[in-house]
Amino acid sequence: MKYSVLGYLIGEGFRNTFKNKKSTGASIAIMCATMLIFGLFFLIGENVNHMVQEVENEQEMSVFLDKDTTDEQIQQIGDEIKALPNVAKVTFVSKEEGLNSMKQRLGEAVVKGFEEDNPLSDSFAVNLTDLSKAEEVKAQIEQMDKVKNVELRSDVINKLMNIANGIQIVSLVILVLLIIISIFIIANTIKLTVHARRKEISIMKYVGATNGFIRWPFIVEGMIIGIISVMISILIVGVSYTYITNNVLATSLSELQVSYTLLTFSDMFPLVLTVYLGIGIGIGVLGSVISMRKYLEV
Repeated sequence: MKYSVLGYLIGEGFRNTFKNKKSTGASIAIMCATMLIFGLFFLIGENVNHMVQEVENEQEMSVFLDKDTTDEQIQQIGDEIKALPNVAKVTFVSKEEGLNSMKQRLGEAVVKGFEEDNPLSDSFAVNLTDLSKAEEVKAQIEQMDKVKNVELRSDVINKLMNIANGIQIVSLVILVLLIIISIFIIANTIKLTVHARRKEISIMKYVGATNGFIRWPFIVEGMIIGIISVMISILIVGVSYTYITNNVLATSLSELQVSYTLLTFSDMFPLVLTVYLGIGIGIGVLGSVISMRKYLEV
């Protein structure tokens, strides 16, 4: 495509966009609403996934050994656990270290009677790479010799995984519904432009203009509407998210003594920009193509 032709098509797209200001404004408003609502669930989902990742890094599976386990057997069990899939780290915890840890958590008075006759067993603290495989790893460890029992706080894991999955499903359903509405609005907006220029289009076709040549300015119009919507949405989402996380949620998490951190908007910006551009431009182009089908032979 020659530069002059490309410049003409892009110029026509810009002229069409700003010529019908009311229709263009309605399309941008609908698309912004679509991306803002989706962005809300998207950012929540990303933070939940981040929290799940933090839990994966911190969550430990405690593997308690029989009291008569020898040092050689302890070494062998540790090597076997390390060799299992989805195991990130294995740390040996002696019964003395376990008692000291209990003393720090519960107070010296509570464990004072256990210092001479330590009732605890040697154990391993096992960190996983994937919490969804926790039950599978637990079952494998329980089959090993000299393993007395395995403790896993699966409630926290299951709740976080369920929340993350639920948010993803809700986000997807809402996104699909809003995309359908946005495509319908944009298609009708561009259809008004096409209808207003129907005589011009007929003349262009009469003198030999191809369908692609006629269609491209309207596709450019849809892309411009999408890009403008993306820029407005990212600005609103970025400012709102930063304000809420810095002034509201940070204070609430601190008061609740929750140690989990929230992602900053700059951390998510590349992903948000990519997703928004894909949604915005995709909706704009699809709406344009749909609006032209009744006016051009395809």
